[in-house]
Amino acid sequence: MTTTAGKTVIVPLAVFVCLASLAGLWAARAAEEAAAVPVNPFEGRADVVPEGRSLFNQYCSHCHGPNAIQGERPRDLRRLNIRHGQQQAPRVFYETANRGRPDKGMPTWNGILTDDKLWRIFTFLETVQTPP
Repeated sequence: MTTTAGKTVIVPLAVFVCLASLAGLWAARAAEEAAAVPVNPFEGRADVVPEGRSLFNQYCSHCHGPNAIQGERPRDLRRLNIRHGQQQAPRVFYETANRGRPDKGMPTWNGILTDDKLWRIFTFLETVQTPP
């Protein structure tokens, strides 16, 4: 704290308070994002894979290829882990399936496919990921 002509100037304290507030907001945002990453309830369950494959072929194969075998890299869902990392692939899949990609011609599946069906599809896709 410094004084200038009888007035108290608390600039360093104000800067500290602003920086602390920003750090708190950043930490809260990071916590929200971490909490927002959806969890696949079927992760690692081999018994779900055949149904997931069937659902994939019913709803997704017309663009992404039968059994997810598709030659165009932008639509090749066997590359989810390579593109987004194993930790973020579930979030990217879930958000994209629910919101669609209208600019790319992908419809939204929200309200059409239940979360249960989406996660079964994702469980199948986990079994066909291209290794890095």
